[in-house]
Amino acid sequence: MTQPLKQSVRKSITAQREQLSPDTRATFSATITKRLLKLPEYQQADAVLGYMNIGAEFASEIWVHHALADGKKLALPRVNRHTNQLDLYWVDDLENQLAPGLWGIREPLVERCERVATLNEVEFALLPGVAFTRDGARLGYGGGFYDKLLAPLGEQHGTPRPALVAAAFALQIVEQIPQEDTDIKVAWIVTEQETIACAQQRKP
Repeated sequence: MTQPLKQSVRKSITAQREQLSPDTRATFSATITKRLLKLPEYQQADAVLGYMNIGAEFASEIWVHHALADGKKLALPRVNRHTNQLDLYWVDDLENQLAPGLWGIREPLVERCERVATLNEVEFALLPGVAFTRDGARLGYGGGFYDKLLAPLGEQHGTPRPALVAAAFALQIVEQIPQEDTDIKVAWIVTEQETIACAQQRKP
């Protein structure tokens, strides 16, 4: 029953998100970006992971531009079609180092960027998603790319890991998402209405 339920949530939330007018999405995205930039975890990070938005999701590209302007070392993901996983690359020139890739998402050009060795090289990771719960559960788009990327974090003990942060519209917060034992939860969810400290929402 897990997959049909996940698909139902994806369909519902995606439809609601697309019903927001472009102006509303732009206003919400600007507010969310301001909140992201105020997070101590972001301000203290030297290296950050972002992503380039597509469709009706939060306009992460605005945040990406701010990260570079703030002097952060920026990593962006690229889908590796051979391994079906995300490879990360350091990017400092969005105009010349990115090109449309899978699904039209702008991705790093391998020949123009340096590869990021491990996720541990970044201290702050901004993650996309369709829906989230207040305790940090995340529902992605169904490809499992970020689940694979984050999987090694679940095996770490005492190793510094990047602060996992999600930016989403308030309508993307739901009561419950089916979870696997291996799923990694985000530490923060930032919406146009509030900044949610997910660890404080979890039951001991």
